[in-house]
Formats: sequence, C-alpha cells, structure tokens
Amino acid sequence: VRLADIQSREWTMKGSLKRIGALFYARTLEFVRDRAALVWNLLFPLLLVIGFSLIFSGPPKPLVQIGVVGELPATYAPLRAVPLLKIIPYDEASRGQLKVRHHQLDLLLSPAGGRYWINPDAPQGAMAEYLLRQAVQVPLQRETLSGRAIRYGDWLLPGVIGMNLMFSGLFGVGFVIVRYRKNGVLKRLRATPLGALEFLFAQLLSRVLITLVVSLLVFCAAYWLLDVPLIGSGWLLLVIALAGGTAMASLGLLIAARLQNEELASGLLNLISLPMMFLSGVWFSLEGAPAWLQQLAARLPLSQIIEAARAVMLEGAGWQEVAGPLGQVMVFALVCISLGTMLFKWSAK
Repeated sequence: VRLADIQSREWTMKGSLKRIGALFYARTLEFVRDRAALVWNLLFPLLLVIGFSLIFSGPPKPLVQIGVVGELPATYAPLRAVPLLKIIPYDEASRGQLKVRHHQLDLLLSPAGGRYWINPDAPQGAMAEYLLRQAVQVPLQRETLSGRAIRYGDWLLPGVIGMNLMFSGLFGVGFVIVRYRKNGVLKRLRATPLGALEFLFAQLLSRVLITLVVSLLVFCAAYWLLDVPLIGSGWLLLVIALAGGTAMASLGLLIAARLQNEELASGLLNLISLPMMFLSGVWFSLEGAPAWLQQLAARLPLSQIIEAARAVMLEGAGWQEVAGPLGQVMVFALVCISLGTMLFKWSAK
C-alpha cells in the first residue's frame, strides 16, 4: 500500500510538473511570437537609458543665476568668467523681477539703469550679490524685492495635470477605438446612420470633457489643500487645459485611425507618451540637457501646454504671453483631427 501511495504521488507530481512546463512553454512562445510586445520590452529599457543619458549629459548646473536686462557692456565682462555662474538675458525688467520675487532668479541686473534687484530671503541672493560686487567695479544702486518662493509642488502641479491630459487623451481615445474595431463594435455602428466624423467628434468631446473635469478637480484640491499659487487668470488656465485635452485626444484619434491590434496600439501609445512625458518637463527641468534636445522638447505639444500653464500659474502671464503656444497646440489638434478623419477605418478588414 505504501509503495502504491508513493507511486501515485510521484505520478501526480510528474503530471503537475508536465502541465506547468506545457503552460510555461506555450506562454513563452506566445510572447516571443507577439512581435510588438517583444520589441517594446527590449526597446523601452534601452530608450530610458539613452533618454536619461542625453537629458543629464549637459554641463554642470550653475550655483548662481543672474538675469541681465538688455545687453551686457564690456565693463561687466568679468561676470562671464565666474565659474558656475549663469547669465540669463531678459528683454523686460518686469519678467526678471517676477523671477527674483519667486526665488527662481538670484539677482537681476540692469546695466543701463545702473542698478540691480535682489530678494533678501532668497538662499543664493547674498552669494550672487557678492560675486557681482567682486567682479564688477561699477557703482550700482541696490533694490530689494520680496515675494513667496515657488515650491517644487507648485512647479510640479501643471506638469502632473498636463501628463494626465496626455495619458487620458491618448489611451482614452486611441486604445478604446482600436478595441471597438477589434471587437466588431465599429462594424455594427457602420450599419447605422452614424457618420465617421460624428463618431469621432463624439469620442473626442466625451474624452475632453472628462479630462477637463478631472483636471479641474485636481487643481482645486491642490489649491485648497496645498495652497498652490494662481497668479494669473483661472479662466485662461481653463482654456489651456481645454486646448491641451483636445490636442492629446486628437493625437490618440490619429494613432487609432487604422490600427487593428490592441497590443500594437498600446506599444505605439507608450512609445509616444513616455518620451514626451520625460522631455516635456513634467518632473524636472531640462536646463542641464544639450541645446538641441531642449529645442526639440520645446516643440512637443505637451511642453507647450505645461509651459503655458506654468506661466499663468506662477508668473501671472496673460493672453498675449501664451497666445503663441496656445495657437500651436490648436493647429496641432486641427491637423490630427483632419488626418484622423481622412484615415479612419470602420472594420478590421
């Protein structure tokens, strides 16, 4: 009896191991045959390594930042030789003064006016003033500015809202339409009087409304609970969110216009959204990145949305200051909607 029990247990264990081995082999083979998933799993880690290497491959971050209104005369040339000191040009003193108030600029110098502005509460302000006095032997009038420091959470909030607009628009429109096409929902809708433009507009309108409400709730919660600043117009910030949600949902619509495979759609959406998230200044600034990478990142629609929102929230920018980025975002949305409508396909065949 004992021998029979032992043999039975061995048979049961062998059968279990055999079934586990068969499932393991089938699942591994399924993954290997899924080219989209295989390429994405191999490519994504490499893209992360290359991306972060490029972003942080620039020169060391400066210890002191001094803004200069207008041109820097020859008598102020020794400033350029100070190590780890960055000189930032400004066309208008008001913009630089706002940076000084919010501790985003250590000192603002006006050579033509013979004066400089400093925030006594800024940690690096005293060092910037000392370096200026040591490098330049020119009589200057000292003026002080006071203001609240911009915390990292204040700076981060527009980036988080922009990231939410991007992921909600891309996956909420793009991935859903591909799933509808694969499951035959679009094929059945085609038999109705519903036109392609009507269907796409309804999808777009629904997603933009959802992202707008969610973004508004996130901002209100942060505004009341975390005391984040809103220096500019709240209505302008709402318009920026509306334009951003429309642009991201339009991009998702364009990507899903003809795709039939959910795995491929997910890979493409991630391939677009993740690099854009890292390059658009959601989590950190690209000041230390190479100049060509900064110029490339500045042209991304998410970068323009986030920069416009930060300008309104933290700098008090008005309609005129954000008209350029807003116009580019809306043109981008219009192009994506037009192309997506022309390329849209109802069925998977």
